[in-house]
Amino acid sequence: MPSHALGRGDVSVTALGFGAAAVAGLYTPVSEEEAAAAVDAAWEAGVRYFDTAPHYGLGLSERRLGAALRDRPRDDFTLSTKVGRLLVPHDGGGDDLANGFAVPATHRRRWDFSADGVRRSLEESLTRLGLDRVDLVLLHDPDDHEEQAFREAYPALEELRAQGVVRAIGAGMNRTRMLTRFLTDTDVDAVLCAGRYTLLEQGALDDLLPAATAAGKSVIVGGVFNSGLLADPSPGATYDYAAAPAELLRRAERMRDVTEARGVPLRAAALRLPLGHPAVASVLVGPRSAAQVADAVEQFHRPLPDAVWEGLRTEGLLPGGVPVPVGRQS
Repeated sequence: MPSHALGRGDVSVTALGFGAAAVAGLYTPVSEEEAAAAVDAAWEAGVRYFDTAPHYGLGLSERRLGAALRDRPRDDFTLSTKVGRLLVPHDGGGDDLANGFAVPATHRRRWDFSADGVRRSLEESLTRLGLDRVDLVLLHDPDDHEEQAFREAYPALEELRAQGVVRAIGAGMNRTRMLTRFLTDTDVDAVLCAGRYTLLEQGALDDLLPAATAAGKSVIVGGVFNSGLLADPSPGATYDYAAAPAELLRRAERMRDVTEARGVPLRAAALRLPLGHPAVASVLVGPRSAAQVADAVEQFHRPLPDAVWEGLRTEGLLPGGVPVPVGRQS
């Protein structure tokens, strides 16, 4: 599995990364055995970058991922988690489905982008993971906390990196404007952009990716299937975690017709497109089973003929200025 350094630092990530939200019961339950099998399958396939967050399943993602990785050689994988939400014990019962996770509501999330909140969040994550360190720490969804994130949370991360507590720092969001500001106004190593650089939309090309290139920093891309539509464009498919608008569904169906006519599943093209940009270091997928891992790895390694990209451009489905991974697997 190819890998790339984040920015100019010494932290590397595999071109295909494992996003651990789904194994924490995203939308529907996932058993301990299924979660462990998914991580094991990713490891056997050569994936060495794993991403998690306290938000995912109220800490369940971190606990499961830590358990699955604990007996692996620590220097052989890269682990990222996130800060910005503290988990506060809650004894009111119920579930967490309002936040997307089929788990008991044992905690409540509390936003905290203070310096103390950053340090506390990381300490609690390490406890849940049962590991001695994480490699990359990202500010998680600071959309409504921009000034505090830059004034308090980011300096705290910079201090933790200077102390050697973490090796790389950054931010992860669904929007590009603030991520671009992190690239231009701070010394982050990388940012994680979810859903804004896909076959369906390439807004990150307007600001984020040029800024990353100019600064010599890296972008990790998540949400390459736009929450499901590009994996299986059919009635009932979701886009950005809601029912896909009819116009987008028709566009995705046309894309599928183009790629399949050239012998390539749409999800293979969707998975690989972001890696055509030199600033993109890794693409995250979020499997919930070993079978889904196997499929993602198969699509990652599948040869993509130039005719796929040419067909999408000819049909007006992919703008001419979008770089494609011609001759670049990673």
